[in-house]
Amino acid sequence: MGSTPGDQKMADIHTKAARSKNMAAVKNKNTKPEMQIRKELHKRGFRYSLHNKKIPGKPDLYFRKYNAALFINGCFWHMHDCPRVNIPETNSEFWEEKLNRNKERDKEVRALLDQAGIRHMTVWECDLRGKNKRPLKHVCDDVQKWLELY
Repeated sequence: MGSTPGDQKMADIHTKAARSKNMAAVKNKNTKPEMQIRKELHKRGFRYSLHNKKIPGKPDLYFRKYNAALFINGCFWHMHDCPRVNIPETNSEFWEEKLNRNKERDKEVRALLDQAGIRHMTVWECDLRGKNKRPLKHVCDDVQKWLELY
């Protein structure tokens, strides 16, 4: 039986200073999965704005023509229910609180998008990385079908 996010703890192999430096270097925009999807969708003729501040949650991609927001989320940071999520053992209370707040914020953003009549979809990092990854073409096929349902 699988465990759920938050049940798994992972020993931290870094010092507190090294961990802090690593975490500060984590990007929240223009990540590799985001850039892969952007490039493929642009090649297919889709046009979008990036991190549009006028749209709740500042989606990674906003397709005005389709009134649709696409989020490309890291599994760890957004507490996806997949094997990529392991709460660090060091300072675990902090991490659980922070990551649960991120998950709650995502829920709030989806509600705001629903209220505004904006369609939304999330592509997870594990779709493009790790042992269960899918070909980029297939992930973008799914996004394209979703967009064209409009």
